[in-house]
Amino acid sequence: MKQLKEGFTTGSCAAAASLASVIWQTTGTCPSVVEIDTPIKRFLRLSVHKTEQYGKCYVVKDAGDDPDVTHGCHVESIVEIGAEEDGIVEFRAGIGIGIATQEGLKIQVGEPAINPIPRQMIQNEIKKIIGKRHAIVTISIPNGEELAKKTLNGKLGIIGGLSILGTTGIVRPMSEEALKDSLAYELQMRRKQGNEEILLVPGLAGERMARKYLKEPKYAIQMSNYVGFMLEQAGELGFKKAVLAGAVGKLMKLSAGIMNTHSHVADGRNEIICTHAGLLGASQEVLKELYESKTTEKAIEILKRENLMDIWQEIAKRGAYHAKIRTGYATEIRVILFDKNGTIIGDSLEER
Repeated sequence: MKQLKEGFTTGSCAAAASLASVIWQTTGTCPSVVEIDTPIKRFLRLSVHKTEQYGKCYVVKDAGDDPDVTHGCHVESIVEIGAEEDGIVEFRAGIGIGIATQEGLKIQVGEPAINPIPRQMIQNEIKKIIGKRHAIVTISIPNGEELAKKTLNGKLGIIGGLSILGTTGIVRPMSEEALKDSLAYELQMRRKQGNEEILLVPGLAGERMARKYLKEPKYAIQMSNYVGFMLEQAGELGFKKAVLAGAVGKLMKLSAGIMNTHSHVADGRNEIICTHAGLLGASQEVLKELYESKTTEKAIEILKRENLMDIWQEIAKRGAYHAKIRTGYATEIRVILFDKNGTIIGDSLEER
């Protein structure tokens, strides 16, 4: 089986380019390689290139074997270093970086689309050199506005370019057939070890959320978007129980029978929310507001206001129903839905 190559996120690129920018300005020499830390405590050594503009550096994004639209793009950074020692780091959007225009995102309206963890990575790296000095960090991706047309940024209300993303700093490869093979192999291994229960999560964030509440099942597999495939495998291998846990925006799709949760395959989140809110008596005005919500977080705000949060119990139960069918009725299913804060808002085993 081919060993899939990992890559690094745009957040890691931005952190490395920003570090190089302050090194160049404080030493007079632009480094060709910098080492940065990641949120999972893995160090990355990334090649750096300088532009014709003094102090402005870039890193070429390498997504590894992941089919990522940002692969090969140039993530640029220039850091303006101030004299004040106030510890403040400001972020600005250069060419090709989007601006948030809708509430409910991880960043405030009007802010550049540089997510919180990449911001923290950038701050951590530049403060190693400049300490508490005031800094203004401007990130650019020269062809970012064109690349953003291939993403969901426009639908999410991020206008004018790409987002700087990443929760771990590392891009895990998602090449479909090879990834499915490796996922199936891991599931087979756990079953051969005598395990009859398994925790299936979309990724690392889902696993962390689940482990706050669950001690069992003992083993977790990060299934990416391939829910249906993994459920089929679990049924064939004779797993008695599977717990599916993760962010509500992804796993709610199971309630509509959507078994590949990648946004490019199917979405339907607003339609799912509106259907269940309507069944609980939501007015036409509220349904219209929910239908036009740009993010799941915004929809949750509306549902809380209208005392309609019970819909998540029904969505979880409906998801478990479809998931059990996908196993050929061979495996008991529990679906747990988390909000952005890691709080359980839907559990197919709970009654409300």
